[in-house]
Amino acid sequence: MSTKRYLITPGPTPIPPEVAAAAAAPMQHHRSPEFRALLLETLVLLQRVFATENDVLLFTGSGTAAMESAVANLLSPGDRVVVASAGNFGERWVKLIGAYGIEPVLVEQPWGESLDPGRIAAAVAEAGTAAVFVTHSETSTGVVHDIEAIAAAVAPTGALLVVDAVSSLGGVELATDAWGVDVVVSGSQKALMSPPGLAFASVSKRARERAEHASLPRYYLDWKRSADSQVKGDTAFTPAVSIVVALRTALDIILDRGPANVWEHNRRLARGARAGVKGLGLGLFSPDDDSAAMVTALLMPEGVDGQECYTVLRDRHGIVLAGGHGPLRGKIMRIGHMGYMNEFDIVTALAGLEMALVELGHTPPVPGGGVAGATALFAAEPVPADG
Repeated sequence: MSTKRYLITPGPTPIPPEVAAAAAAPMQHHRSPEFRALLLETLVLLQRVFATENDVLLFTGSGTAAMESAVANLLSPGDRVVVASAGNFGERWVKLIGAYGIEPVLVEQPWGESLDPGRIAAAVAEAGTAAVFVTHSETSTGVVHDIEAIAAAVAPTGALLVVDAVSSLGGVELATDAWGVDVVVSGSQKALMSPPGLAFASVSKRARERAEHASLPRYYLDWKRSADSQVKGDTAFTPAVSIVVALRTALDIILDRGPANVWEHNRRLARGARAGVKGLGLGLFSPDDDSAAMVTALLMPEGVDGQECYTVLRDRHGIVLAGGHGPLRGKIMRIGHMGYMNEFDIVTALAGLEMALVELGHTPPVPGGGVAGATALFAAEPVPADG
């Protein structure tokens, strides 16, 4: 068993040393002037990453907590809502909404396909539709859906658009205000390269107004309670203080580098991953283009179980990738390339994958082909001058 670990997953992702050091700083009291000032600074930086002038509400919890907050604050019993789903995390919207006694209208695409804006708009167009819930980066398949096109298609209907950006925020372009997205929810542990434990929701004026009249029960996730506290530089409940401190540092890194440079970095890593997968003689499940910038999903060769390959990689080589969800379990594996990762993480993933495949009885057509494919791509596309 390897004692050294390589975390190359869709999340949690590795965190920079500066972020880890910030998280390990002496504990602050969450009602102190120092922490209140830091919280306000962090919220302003989050607005920049969300590309919004609207409030960004912060909760201690996973990204799913922010997703649930959107359901609980926007809806009332009997509301007509639409969920567009093409993967495991699209289905999570269905489960969350169902937990509150509402059965959504489901616009479903096969896993691995992109959501169809026209089909979504047609489902939402029926009078009285309160909101449509979609996923931006569907990490179960590697597909990043076209939120700009979906927002444009939904806008004429008047329904609120709610976007799960748990894995995409900070990793690919998401112009919340410019695209007309009402609610964007996210978490700290993926492209924002911070420890798990914080959830966020950016909320438009239209969404706030609807929340004032929505009647589903909520307490901890109540947007008004959180917003009223944040105006004073406070939180309604005890926050994950150390993670807020860490996030503040991570946001500085992202914004100092420049969001557009971060997006291109992720696309470059994805191109290398795809080249390496092809070099191993394997097929891609995720799209073979720059839209698949967060996760590369690859098909397992016939006779090799993806879950067994995952276990061999983790337990014998210390490399943690991700397996498939639901109907894709055992059929695919997923390489994350978001957050604090570079080309050597991708090369490591591909080298380990080849070793695991050989151990499981599958020999790639060209020894070292995965590493060769990735390194050739990276050599042809040198690291930009900004690093």
